[in-house]
Amino acid sequence: MNGDAKIPAIERIEFFNGQRLFAEDLQTLDGFNRQMRWLHNRSLHTFGIGSGFIVRAERGDREASIEPGYAIDNLGREIILLSPRIETIPPVADDGFGKPKFYDLTVHYPRTEDLEETETRFGVCSTNGVVRRREEPIFCWVEVIGQTESQLKPRIIKLADEIANGEKIVLARISVKNCKLETLSIANRRNVRPERLPYVACGKTDPDRTDWRAWRVFLDDGALLGAQVTVSTASAKFAMPPCYTARIAGKRLTLDPDFGSPPTGDFLLEGFVSIDAKPTPTEFTLRVLLPRFEIGILNVNPIDELTDAQLKAVLNAAKWHVEWMGVEG
Repeated sequence: MNGDAKIPAIERIEFFNGQRLFAEDLQTLDGFNRQMRWLHNRSLHTFGIGSGFIVRAERGDREASIEPGYAIDNLGREIILLSPRIETIPPVADDGFGKPKFYDLTVHYPRTEDLEETETRFGVCSTNGVVRRREEPIFCWVEVIGQTESQLKPRIIKLADEIANGEKIVLARISVKNCKLETLSIANRRNVRPERLPYVACGKTDPDRTDWRAWRVFLDDGALLGAQVTVSTASAKFAMPPCYTARIAGKRLTLDPDFGSPPTGDFLLEGFVSIDAKPTPTEFTLRVLLPRFEIGILNVNPIDELTDAQLKAVLNAAKWHVEWMGVEG
């Protein structure tokens, strides 16, 4: 929120039956609604680009295209481009030393007299006047100079102040040489809405009902590499695939198991976790590699002779489950 809203003195307009209306009355009514809207904009938003105003051009071009867009200036006024616009690249050779010259493409709110008259009407007593004007913002190339590209600032102090305080909105920065575009950057654009903070959500599978499956080299009787499980993340309501991290929770050291089949004796469960390369917003597949080896007399991951059902029973008895976190944005 802007702490300096500069609330204007605004009168509430009223009418009564039989009142004779003048153009000034209707202009004041429109001005009231406009001032209240602008007050809302500058109180609850910062100045900058709301949407659109994408600048496109390729190296060697002599023109840049600007897509329709919406922006807000420092007074809360809406800057609206309704149809694509073409702007000519400034026709300069170089900066005088054989190097490219830099410009910022800016847009600002137009004065009423700057707008094209699209409709006029005749009134009574041989009067006439404008009743509609085409909404078009004003574009301007602002020359920027500096010792290095990171130090570039508008050469004219007045323009620098207008850009800094938000009266003019920067859309792109270009470099020009031999009257042609060299580079185009949008790094100095400013958005009305700040970047969204990352959305973070987490969860876990049921320790008693995690649906472990065998992970084999081949689908049927191939070598048993470990276990895998598909983890549902639908509860997080991610809009796009997030960056998932996950760990296996549960017992590692199993004492005196009683499964009626190998493994027998005390053993240790431990492995290497990985997440599939194509997760979705609602699920991901986690795999855990369980290599078979021994530490002294302790068996580590003695799963090579287990059936798929036995492996699931071992992991469920150890209450193995997945604790996960997803970061979106």
